[in-house]
Amino acid sequence: MLHLHIQNEFMQAKTTGIIIHKTKYSDSATIITVYTREFGRVSYLVYGANKKNSANRAALLQPLSMLDMEVKHSPGKDIQRIKEMRLEYQFTGIPFDPVKNALALFISEILFKSLRQTEPDEPLFLFLENSIQQLDCCQTGVQNFHLVFLQKLTRYLGFEPYVEEGGKYFDLMNGVFLPERPLHIHFLTPEVTLRFSELLDTDYMNMDKLVLTRENRSVLLKNMVEYYRLHIPEFQSLHSLAVLQSLFD
Repeated sequence: MLHLHIQNEFMQAKTTGIIIHKTKYSDSATIITVYTREFGRVSYLVYGANKKNSANRAALLQPLSMLDMEVKHSPGKDIQRIKEMRLEYQFTGIPFDPVKNALALFISEILFKSLRQTEPDEPLFLFLENSIQQLDCCQTGVQNFHLVFLQKLTRYLGFEPYVEEGGKYFDLMNGVFLPERPLHIHFLTPEVTLRFSELLDTDYMNMDKLVLTRENRSVLLKNMVEYYRLHIPEFQSLHSLAVLQSLFD
C-alpha cells in the first residue's frame, strides 16, 4: 500500500522497486532506474553509492535488486530522489553464480528497454518479483530461464503469442501461428516453431524438462529478441546478448 505525504513542492512516499539500470552520475552520485510497485518506471539520484562506507553502498544497487525505498518525488522532474533504501529481498544465488549473474544482467537490460510506462502495473510488478526470486532460488533448468522469462513477459507487454492448433509457422510480426508461410521474412521455420510451441508450454516449475541443444537455445533466443524488437518501438540492440550467448555456447 502506498504511504505518502506532501511537503512543500515534493511528495514523500514509501515504495518497493526493482533496479533495472544504473549509471554513474558523478564521483559521489549514481542514477538508478527502478521499476516501482506504485509509480512504474522512475529514475532516482542516489548520493554516496560510490563511497566505501556509504549507507547506500553499491551492494544495494546490483541488477534486479529488490528494494524498500523512501522517496521524494517532485512534479515535472525526470530524476527523483531517494531518501532511504534497504534490501527488500536478500539474494542467495544470483551474486554467487556466474550463470545466474549473467542472466540477471540480461533480464535487467530487457526490462530497461521494454518498460517505459510511468504508471503502476501491479500484475506486472508481482510477475517480476516472483520471476527474480525464482531465478535466485532455482536449482535446475537455469539454462532455460531467460527463454521462459521472455515468453511469459510478453503477456504483460501486450504481445503474447496467440496459440492456435495446426500452425506450422510462427509469424513474428503478428504473433500468430499459421498453416502456411507468411509473405514477409519475419517468421519461424516449422522446426523452430515446434521448439517455440514447447517453450510456450513451459514455466519455471518445469523448465528443466525443456530439452534443447545449444543451437536450439541460441536460435530461440535470437528469435525471441527479434520478436521484442518488432513489437516494442525503439527497442535497441542488447549489449548483454553476446555475453549470454557465449556463456551457453
